[in-house]
Amino acid sequence: MNPDWPDTISPQAQQIVAAINAMPAPDPSMDPIQVRAMIEAMQHNLARPQLERYGVAVGSAEMGGVPVRIFTPPHGSGAQPLTAGSKVLLNLHGGGFVLDSGSMTENIALSALAGLPVVAALYRLAPEHPFPAAVDDALAVYRELLATRDADRIGLYGTSAGAGLSAQLVARLLAEGLPAPRAMGFFSGAADFARDGDSEAWLPRLPTGTVVESLSAYCGDTPRRDPALSPVFGDLRGFPPTLVMASTRDQLMSQSALFHRALLNAGVEAELIIFESLPHAFWSYLTMPETDEAFEHMARFFTRHMH
Repeated sequence: MNPDWPDTISPQAQQIVAAINAMPAPDPSMDPIQVRAMIEAMQHNLARPQLERYGVAVGSAEMGGVPVRIFTPPHGSGAQPLTAGSKVLLNLHGGGFVLDSGSMTENIALSALAGLPVVAALYRLAPEHPFPAAVDDALAVYRELLATRDADRIGLYGTSAGAGLSAQLVARLLAEGLPAPRAMGFFSGAADFARDGDSEAWLPRLPTGTVVESLSAYCGDTPRRDPALSPVFGDLRGFPPTLVMASTRDQLMSQSALFHRALLNAGVEAELIIFESLPHAFWSYLTMPETDEAFEHMARFFTRHMH
């Protein structure tokens, strides 16, 4: 066994972990606009085989003045298209609040496996648009979905920054007296922007640093312990049933586990799945068996709560 990783993960995952370990550090001098364009092109390249594999169709639209991507599961499989009153999943993508690293890759498999359309909100990004711009955009899309269906017919999920944004959206909904979605997926994220978790201290850091270090552009002048920004400091009663997912080499494993425990302490139904030895948001590496397993867990969770 290679000392850098255990043999409890698949050979494909071992190769990916090795490749990640060998990657050079990102160049901090790169222009953010160029980085966004590069990641966007990478997403589309990764998405092509996924779209073919799952038979999912993807299109563009606008909801509540916010651009969105709409993923429609294959017809003839008993799946639903997006129509007035239909069940739907709302995705808030990852990317550290500064880029879109997942609005394509996070949604194709889940749409097909859950048999539900997915609306991915392309919310405004920092540093041009600090908090609460992204929450405002997520709320605008949610309101438009809510106009033609009950909240019980809406599921919500996000990865990394999108997980934190999902929790911020639910906190905003509850604060404004709006109904929360039927279920939420909180995948490899943080709901505490004031304190670093333990796993961030002993795992190699994300390219952007720890949560506290990396989010100044997004947080802006908002106090880090404001429950609207860091929901873990607020009253979590009323949050929907939530699936929390991370991995043991995920820098945000501690943050994910802390949010899961906070939900349980508030009396919220919450599940926690921790994978073995895989990196942050590992389901973005689409060729691993563990990625298929992760999407299947997500789909079963939403199927159980929404069908």
